[in-house]
Amino acid sequence: MPKLKTHKGTAKRVKITASGKLMREHAFGNHILAKKSKSRKRKINTAASINGKIAKNVKNALGAK
Repeated sequence: MPKLKTHKGTAKRVKITASGKLMREHAFGNHILAKKSKSRKRKINTAASINGKIAKNVKNALGAK
């Protein structure tokens, strides 16, 4: 069976932690920030984990087990 190729678009957006969790960044944090509340901007600035069925699909796209 041939090797799985890494999906480069996914690899640029998702990082795998040492424990195997998948971490991603929140969207909507680049511009038009004046109308967004401080608490909303803080939430956008923190990383989020990917879990459930989507995590399995993302790991498969990254070629990780």
